[in-house]
Amino acid sequence: MFAHCADPKALEGLAWLSCYLSSGTHLLFYASFGTVLLLLALTAPISLALGFLGAFAARSPVAPLRWLGRSYAAVVRGVPDVIFFLFVPIALDQGIEWLLSRVYCDASVPVRQGNEFVVCAAAKMPPGTAPGWVHDAYGIALAVVAFSIVFGAFATNVLYGAMRAVPRAQLETAEAYGMTPRQIDRRILIPQMWSYALPGLSNLWMILVKATPLLFLLGVEDIVYWARELGGTKTSTFAYPHGDWRVWYFLALLVFYLLMTWVSQRAIDRLSSRLSRGQATLAGETLRKAGVAT
Repeated sequence: MFAHCADPKALEGLAWLSCYLSSGTHLLFYASFGTVLLLLALTAPISLALGFLGAFAARSPVAPLRWLGRSYAAVVRGVPDVIFFLFVPIALDQGIEWLLSRVYCDASVPVRQGNEFVVCAAAKMPPGTAPGWVHDAYGIALAVVAFSIVFGAFATNVLYGAMRAVPRAQLETAEAYGMTPRQIDRRILIPQMWSYALPGLSNLWMILVKATPLLFLLGVEDIVYWARELGGTKTSTFAYPHGDWRVWYFLALLVFYLLMTWVSQRAIDRLSSRLSRGQATLAGETLRKAGVAT
């Protein structure tokens, strides 16, 4: 990046370190932090949306919907997360390629050939001629789907419990005033349930943050991948040879995740205080007494 970095072998001390930390591979390492943040930004709202769908399905008076909502939460929560993180991307990827193979390939040729899953080049996802960023985006998209399905099931359980915690008398009163079920959900149930749901959702968010290193298992070049690659021993054949520095790279990841959880906890505390105002909960009562005292 810097002009004096043209000949790394002639560098020493801080000049060598500045060139080393600004090399092309390190820029990819820094960009991978953005990959983690992108995963969180996409997965959190999708998981919450799936949680709402699952919770409302679990409360539905229609039996098939109720069974579907409760089964989704029970099955996904009962299977180890790593299995889903590995199974969903593979199954989804092969499902997409199988559908494309029925259109663009010879349908008489089986895609299962022994232990191999083989499709023609036209059915490959993404296509082999696609640029690198398309392959990266496709991998991240599969990871988002896998994470969203898993954490959506946990969110379903949290939101379902929070909806059941809202006093039944409030819902019956709204019904007696002539509100429709949709109005009751929008004006009474959902606003009231947040104070009950936030502790569970905040725990899910923390778990989601700590689960992002599993991107490494899905083949995505995330911060764990680059920390291992850059921190490993580099011989004199490399431009910047060094010993085993993995401890320092993983220490940087430790600091990153600690900062993420610290900032998240401060934001959650502020949001919890805001949602507890005027609510008939222990936190709301504490805020009311504090207001009276002042």
